[in-house]
Amino acid sequence: MSTSWRPAPRDIPTDPGVYRFFDEADRILYVGKAKNLRNRLSTYFHSPDGMLQRTQRMVSTARRVDWTVVGTELEALHLEYTWIKEFKPPFNIQFRDDKGYPYLSLTMGEEFPRAALARKRDNPYAKYWGPFTKAWAVRETMDMLLTVYPVRSCERGVFNRARSSGRPCLLGDIGKCAAPCVGRVTPEEHREIANGFADFMTNQDASQVAELDARMREASDKMEFERAAKLRDQRNALNAIMERSAVVLEDMLDVDIIGFASSDLAAALHIFHVRGGRVRGVRSWTVDTELELDSAAVLEHAIELAYDGEIPPPLVDVPFEPESRTALTQLLSEKRRDAGERGGVKVGVPKRGDRATLLESVNKNARLTLAEYQVKRSQDFTARSSALEDLRDALGLDQAPLRFECFDVSHLGGTDIVGSAVVFEEGLPLKDAYRHFGITQARDDTDAMYQLVSRRLARLSEELPSMRYPTTLLLIDGGQPQVAAAWRAVVDSGLTSIAVCGIAKRLEELWQPNSEYPVILGRSSDALYLVQRARDEAHRFALRYQKTKRTKVLSSALHDIEGLGPERVKALLTTFGSPTALRNATVAEISAVPGIGPALAQRVVEGLSDTAGNE
Repeated sequence: MSTSWRPAPRDIPTDPGVYRFFDEADRILYVGKAKNLRNRLSTYFHSPDGMLQRTQRMVSTARRVDWTVVGTELEALHLEYTWIKEFKPPFNIQFRDDKGYPYLSLTMGEEFPRAALARKRDNPYAKYWGPFTKAWAVRETMDMLLTVYPVRSCERGVFNRARSSGRPCLLGDIGKCAAPCVGRVTPEEHREIANGFADFMTNQDASQVAELDARMREASDKMEFERAAKLRDQRNALNAIMERSAVVLEDMLDVDIIGFASSDLAAALHIFHVRGGRVRGVRSWTVDTELELDSAAVLEHAIELAYDGEIPPPLVDVPFEPESRTALTQLLSEKRRDAGERGGVKVGVPKRGDRATLLESVNKNARLTLAEYQVKRSQDFTARSSALEDLRDALGLDQAPLRFECFDVSHLGGTDIVGSAVVFEEGLPLKDAYRHFGITQARDDTDAMYQLVSRRLARLSEELPSMRYPTTLLLIDGGQPQVAAAWRAVVDSGLTSIAVCGIAKRLEELWQPNSEYPVILGRSSDALYLVQRARDEAHRFALRYQKTKRTKVLSSALHDIEGLGPERVKALLTTFGSPTALRNATVAEISAVPGIGPALAQRVVEGLSDTAGNE
């Protein structure tokens, strides 16, 4: 594959900016931002062996990259989000609501405002409250509110029919609608009712309950018992609504508290919207994180999404700092001021007190959301059965591969070679059976694959008695050469009842031993999804083992350099993110790390250069 389109590092500016990868049809594949464009883009053009599978596919599909230099990190944040929203690049992470959250809406733009359940906040002339967790919670809240504030809740067609006939609907007869359709109240009086509805939902002030209680007692003293009973029911309705949103912060703050949970392939965000110290709404998202984005970058994208079209509160609590906290704070503050609200926004990480305690609860909800998402995605029995049967038919196997193992070899420029073997049973990963292997020396990728499969098969016979199902298929991450090497290992081991196939990266086709043509699975088929998931899992497991080994070696080498203590070693590893990035860093880039001067940076470069050949 030609790499002539890749720019030389000297041609890439070191300014902050936004970059875009394009495919051969000039479609945008991916949009990203960087404080330093040269440092960020260079990470895509090192050896692909250190990349996650999805990033490899993006880079191998790309045919050009361009960039736009901006003045500040805030401008980069603005531009990146605008382009992602406009072009929807396929390799950018896509957040998904875990459900279509319902809202309580009041259409203040109509002559007679209407209360209703809404699934989208797309009416600029309406007020919205929520999101609620369930639709019945919206309907129940609205039903209680109509007892106190009998605003119109019928659709336009029902309203017009009642107006034409001169007869109100049932809600008008039972006192849960003021019946403006038949003139029982004027438009001005109905709007006053609607304003009361909106004021209570916005503030949920206990003084409104106290006022109703006082009026009830006054009516009782005057022996107006029917009116007193009605006021009692209204007071009880408002009390019930307020009790649903329990006080969680005694200082009556307005704050959004964002929880985060992640695994190797997915992440979940959960938000508590706290207004006046009470939880007024909750919301959550899930996202597949196959691209090499760290948690801070995913959190930043989630916060941008959460306040797209929303007014942020003065405080946003997060479990850790997002990638560009200063720029993000500026962006949210601008949104708040543009909406006519006073003051800016502070994004912070609470360390103690009620907000820290509540943050832990929100994090727990995020972990539950993530677990639910992963269960739904992987444990759909029908989809898994279909995938295994389709794989059996496509490969011409005698039976569905109820247990198969997937192999991957990873290295950096032919050194530090490692292999992984991951196991799937009934279409689900069996993590207790995962194995990783260090490979001391190999002539090339095919030799490494031969060694890996041979070593695994040598143990397989011993493990057969303890297996629920025997292994009937070996899935190889690679094309024809790797498949041929794996099949040679199978033949040499004498276990020729086990089938072998490989998945090639470029077109995601399957190759079998001694086959002239590949097997093509449907792009949206459950079988291809299962194979891709196993391949990506094997690659992730190999990469994690390799990174652990290299980080240990690098950390040991850094500790041997005079002047580098544990804190400075940690700062270097945190700043550069990977052993490769640190080894490729210049003296100037290393000396920019807090606590590292030019002389010490020079010793780091020399020390790492001396140990590079000994890993």
